[in-house]
Amino acid sequence: MSKGKKKRGGKILTVLAIIIGIIVLLNLISLFINQVFFSHELDNIAPYGELVEVNGENMHVYSMGNGKKTIVLLPGFTVPLPSADFAPLMRELSKEYTVVCIEYFGVGFSDITDTPRTNENYTEEIRLALNAAGFSPPYVLIPHSGSGIYTEYYATKFPDEVSAIIMLDTTSSAELSTNVPRFVYGLGKVQQAIGLMRPLNSIVVKSTLEISEGNGYTQSEIADYTKFMNHYYNDTIADQLSRLNDSIEEVMTMPFPSEVPVLKLVASETAQGKQTGEEYQNAHIGRLGENAKWIVIDGNHFLYHGHVENIINATTSFLHGR
Repeated sequence: MSKGKKKRGGKILTVLAIIIGIIVLLNLISLFINQVFFSHELDNIAPYGELVEVNGENMHVYSMGNGKKTIVLLPGFTVPLPSADFAPLMRELSKEYTVVCIEYFGVGFSDITDTPRTNENYTEEIRLALNAAGFSPPYVLIPHSGSGIYTEYYATKFPDEVSAIIMLDTTSSAELSTNVPRFVYGLGKVQQAIGLMRPLNSIVVKSTLEISEGNGYTQSEIADYTKFMNHYYNDTIADQLSRLNDSIEEVMTMPFPSEVPVLKLVASETAQGKQTGEEYQNAHIGRLGENAKWIVIDGNHFLYHGHVENIINATTSFLHGR
């Protein structure tokens, strides 16, 4: 190799080393700022509802209304503050029903836990939290996304406690989901610790929760949601996400009780998807039996962010027909 080529190669390596050094330095500075100035930013936010003791740890239960029927909202995966996320839907439902939002361990104001994130444990925790907060079955369960799996398990194990299920674009129990390696969630924790996603999180939350005029979110709820999004990843959540297929496989083997009526509200974007379209939805409803049906509501996976009225109308029509 000529001296000229060696010299150019050395310069390239030097430039690369400088670039890498700058990136590492910026990450260290960001880590320092994030840990020093933002590690306690959730401390002064008061729980919206009440903290109840479940298996020695605190779980957050948020409720509204005093209707005869009790609706229980169960959050989907990757929602950092369900009590704020569901708030506009809760306010509308509470005009006719008693409505309760359960925040699982690891999200919102609830504690983290080392207890494995299995169907059985989720079901036990939901039942204990509702009982501790003073609510009694039967319940109308309204799960979003992956919580549909826990709801099916609950109804299968305790059908007398579930009067109906209204699914919000839930995961199918008729086929397995895409399995994400656990190390991916570890990377998420690293990014969170450094604070790399903090500027983007603010933009994402505002563009999501303020997507349409008059969608019902208060500025306080949006601000709280943004702060919680910056602290979302933890080992409890990683365990939940990594066990999704195990949870689905377990529910697949359990015959669903035909006496429990099910209405699945499918987002139009989901219904148009290649992997989640008509065949996917029909297979799911087929597994749930003849007392189950699905309808399409215009919107994306987070239907309740901007289509509360459509959800209320479908819920009222379904429950009044019972």
